[in-house]
Amino acid sequence: MNDKVIAYQGVEGAYSHLACKNSFPKSISIACESFEKAMKLVEMKTADFAMIPVENSTAGRVEEIYRLIPKLSLFIIKEHFEPVNHCLLGTHDSRIEDIQYVGSHPQALAQCYKNIIDLDLTAMAKFDTAGSAKEVSEKNDIRYGAIASKLAAKLYNLKILQENFSDLAGNVTRFIILSRDEVIPKFEANKHYITSLVFQVRDIPAALFKALGGFATNGVNLLKIESYATAGSIQVSRFHIDIDAHPNEKRLKLALEELFFFANKIKHLGVYEKNPIRDQYKLLQ
Repeated sequence: MNDKVIAYQGVEGAYSHLACKNSFPKSISIACESFEKAMKLVEMKTADFAMIPVENSTAGRVEEIYRLIPKLSLFIIKEHFEPVNHCLLGTHDSRIEDIQYVGSHPQALAQCYKNIIDLDLTAMAKFDTAGSAKEVSEKNDIRYGAIASKLAAKLYNLKILQENFSDLAGNVTRFIILSRDEVIPKFEANKHYITSLVFQVRDIPAALFKALGGFATNGVNLLKIESYATAGSIQVSRFHIDIDAHPNEKRLKLALEELFFFANKIKHLGVYEKNPIRDQYKLLQ
C-alpha cells in the first residue's frame, strides 16, 4: 500500500486522518470537504482509496454513509477500527472553567453529551472535529473550546484541558476502505470474512422474513442489518447487511439463493477479511 493516495472527510488532525495514517502509514492522505467528495475522488482516479467512518461504539451509525454507498461504483476492501480519544481543547491561556462554548462534529458532540451537560457548556455543531480545533486556534478566545484529537491539539497549538472526554470508555469508530476495484480475497478456512450487500425486498407479505430466512436455516450469522428509506419514497426500504461468511462457502451460497428469490435491486458491496480486533469491541458486533 506504499505511495497510495487515500481520501478522507475533514481536515488535518481529524479522526479519519488518524485512521489513514494508522491503516496505511506510508500513504498520502487527501482531506475533503465531504464524504461524497472523498468517494468521488476514488471514482475519478484521483485517489486510490477512501477512508469512510460507518459507525461508532457510543453514537451509533453514520447514517449519511449508508445512503451514499449504493449510489457509487465502489467496493469495500477492508475494515479498520480507530480508537477515539476525544480531548477538550482550549487556547493556551484558558482553563476548563473558562470554557463556555464547545464546538465539534455532531457525532463527537453526541459521544461527549453527558460531559458537555455536566460542565454546562453550549454545544456548537461544526463541520469537523479538527476543523473546530482550527477555528478555536484562529479565534483565540478563552471562552471557546473544541472536542478533537491530540493530533489536532498539536497541529493547531491548543492546550488539552481534559483527555478522555467521551462519556463512555473504549470509544471506537469503525471505518471501511473503499476502492474502485473489487478485490475478493481467496477463501482460507482458518480466516474469517465479511460479505456486504444492499438490497430491497419484493412487495409481498413477510418478504424480509423470507429473504433472511435462508441465513438462519443455513447457519450463517448476520453481523449487521441496517434499514433506511430510499430517496423519494417513505414506503420502500433498503437494507444493508454484513454477513459473517465468504461467498465461496456452501452455506452462504444456499442462503443467498433464498435472498435473491425474495429480494430485488441487490448490490454487491464487497468481500473482505474480518478484522480480528473486532473481538475487543463487542459493541460493534
